[in-house]
Amino acid sequence: MLTREIIKKVPKVELHEHLDGGLRPETIIELAQKDGIKLPSYDPKKLKEWFVRGCKQKSLPLYLETFSITTSVMQDREALKRIAREELEDLKEDNVVYAEIRFCPNLHTKKGLHLEEVVDSVLEGLREGRQKTGVEFGLILSAMRHDSPQVSLEIAELAVAFSERGVVGFDLAGDEYGYPPKKHLEAFQYIRNKNFNITIHAGEAFGIESIWQAIQICEAHRIGHGVRLVEDMVIENGKILKMGSLAHFIMDKRIPLEMCLTSNVGTGAVESYEEHPFPIFFRAHFRVYLCSDNRLMSNTNLTSEMEIAVEKYGMDINDLEKITINAMKSAFVHHEEILRLIYDVIKPGYAKIKEEYSLK
Repeated sequence: MLTREIIKKVPKVELHEHLDGGLRPETIIELAQKDGIKLPSYDPKKLKEWFVRGCKQKSLPLYLETFSITTSVMQDREALKRIAREELEDLKEDNVVYAEIRFCPNLHTKKGLHLEEVVDSVLEGLREGRQKTGVEFGLILSAMRHDSPQVSLEIAELAVAFSERGVVGFDLAGDEYGYPPKKHLEAFQYIRNKNFNITIHAGEAFGIESIWQAIQICEAHRIGHGVRLVEDMVIENGKILKMGSLAHFIMDKRIPLEMCLTSNVGTGAVESYEEHPFPIFFRAHFRVYLCSDNRLMSNTNLTSEMEIAVEKYGMDINDLEKITINAMKSAFVHHEEILRLIYDVIKPGYAKIKEEYSLK
């Protein structure tokens, strides 16, 4: 039996984590008091309860409302550096060995910071965190679907400008309804022309058309969430009987799907853990792995996500190792770094745990 204690010890790879969704309640309170920002509560426990209420009630509006608070305390260089540094410190506590953190830079300019200053501050904090913890990182810059194509192109150009300093990819996030990814095609064309990396939130709140556009028009290298891909399948008793052309394409081309169990249940993207398609995709050999999405709002981390996979889907230590390797193979870093982390860190780490607890 895999206990939480064992699961916490295994090496992990986090590829879908929002910087403004992982703050410590204590940090929010301290920064808010410094800046005179009103909070729902100044008690860390009560404040955390306020942040997770949307996830508990399966209310997407309540879930999204909380980001106005986190971004409000992320408007100066020192706050951004601190939050980025604490991000890696917290991931280290969860035995994450490599993480890709994403955020939308233009949400952090309300006090006059330029976009370049915002990105530079976050990277400085992440470097400090890496020096302290040893956790390797990449930063992904997100554009928002509801913003203009000119704004998303500016973020794409910013991502490429920082590609030699720690930024590893470009993302499109936000409400899928009424905001198709093809609206931002110029930004994606710019990224592709620069041989850079693309991940797109798709198939979370909207159907397979959103996923299809992300892949076939925008040429995404990874898909964030993608749970609605089940609409291109015939599934019976937890097994895929038939797949459409999009599902086959995603499997055949090994396009990774970033699965966020607790977040998807909490936002209503899926009805329950039991109905989440992750175990179906995993057992059908899609390139899937687990992610936290927003650790604060979903009250989760990778240990918790893996624990759910063990308890709900019967996964064992070898499955967790496979999920972790799937994630590392999908990372936006150079191939030699992927191989180093898999063969020098992840595989030896799992082998040690298996030996220590007599697991096969």
